[in-house]
Amino acid sequence: MVLTTERVIPKAMNPRNGMLQEHIARYIFANNIVHGKVLDLACGVGYAVPILFDIPTVSRVKQYVGVDIDKKCIEYAKVHYSHPKAEFITGDACDTSLIEQLGSFDYVISFETIEHLEKDSDFIRNIITLLKPGGTALISTPFGRGRDIECSNPYHVCQYTEEDFKDLLTPFKKVKMYHQIDEYIEEPLPEKKYYLMLAVCTI
Repeated sequence: MVLTTERVIPKAMNPRNGMLQEHIARYIFANNIVHGKVLDLACGVGYAVPILFDIPTVSRVKQYVGVDIDKKCIEYAKVHYSHPKAEFITGDACDTSLIEQLGSFDYVISFETIEHLEKDSDFIRNIITLLKPGGTALISTPFGRGRDIECSNPYHVCQYTEEDFKDLLTPFKKVKMYHQIDEYIEEPLPEKKYYLMLAVCTI
């Protein structure tokens, strides 16, 4: 696996790496919310699995499916993060046939994905299709200058303002917004600078 500024590979990184700690914090946050059947879209190398399953007193996840478009990530996940209740599949987060392949889920997680996609609205619609009635999605993305403004990050199509992000999430019935700085995720406080948004969205 090649380590880039966009790829988190915990076993190849210093545990004190700030980016690693930020990513792990999002899954720890998710672990306090998700249960039942969980889909992780753009799962990367699968490091969510030990976070979601290795704390038996907390974990309520019955089944985890990780999907990533990068075949090498999925191969790595199968070797390093295999678990009896986890499955890893190569696939596109915008593929509308995923519902036929995988069925529907109680929760969909997709962290740091949407800013990479040209068809961001299609991605949101696909998440809604993959959720069971009353299901919930956890979606995060970094703050940016705006949806229609070219992004300096070569890996990102754009980076959203909070208004842009909320507009994309309007198909959900309920959206609760959290902000993140370093490993801290909280309801936004006035006058505090944050780097990322994390939305908990229910259909």
